[in-house]
Amino acid sequence: MKAELDPHIHPTARLRLCAMLAAGTSVETSVLRTTLGLSPSAFSKQVTALVDAGYVSQERGTLDSRKTWLSLTKDGSKAYRGHVKALEEIVSGTFGHGSHNR
Repeated sequence: MKAELDPHIHPTARLRLCAMLAAGTSVETSVLRTTLGLSPSAFSKQVTALVDAGYVSQERGTLDSRKTWLSLTKDGSKAYRGHVKALEEIVSGTFGHGSHNR
């Protein structure tokens, strides 16, 4: 079965965001936004798309309610892994099966 690119994850900012979340359990939003180099409005738009897709959950900090923590949901983790697998298949198919470099 061939893996499929996920349209919710495919935009570069969302792919990078998912990669960062996949590396940890939860990450505070200001850390993510700063690392991604996005404006607050652009970051909010990308997070909202992933939350609406059911891929990311948001949780307010218990010690500081001004901070929000993001994490991949079970569905988000599965979708991210599938998306990465599809990218790997594309790359290996392009460079691994009869292509010729000149």
